Amino acid sequence: MDGIGNRLLVVFDGYCGLCNGLVRWLLCRDKQDRLRFAASASPAVAQLIERHAELLEPNGIPRTVLVFRNPLQADEQLWVRFKGTLVVLRELPEPWPTIASALGWIPDFISDPIYRLNARWRYRIWGRVESCPLPTAEERAKFL
Repeated sequence: MDGIGNRLLVVFDGYCGLCNGLVRWLLCRDKQDRLRFAASASPAVAQLIERHAELLEPNGIPRTVLVFRNPLQADEQLWVRFKGTLVVLRELPEPWPTIASALGWIPDFISDPIYRLNARWRYRIWGRVESCPLPTAEERAKFL
């Protein structure tokens, strides 16, 4: 995948109000240009999504945010749910890596059910957008 380099790729549900809000929040804080983004419905990540079909809902949308390092490579790394969120926070400037370290103490048996519950109800709680908001010209370079 061109344009990623050693950056993280954050694949998100482009129709989810929470996901879109999170991406906007991350764009404002990614001062060191460590992140790239793609909506899960984007043709640019279709092969990647297909490769991880076990993480998809019946409608083909991921049940969770997918965070990749080296996507489609032999050394591909994938983080999902709360762990994915923590990996992304560690790429931002302080205080976010410190906050991620503190939150990293929350065990999976607590964080994953809360994350899954939010993901299940995300459209009802956070709303659904009909199309992904258009990024600014400057932000466009960060999207696949």
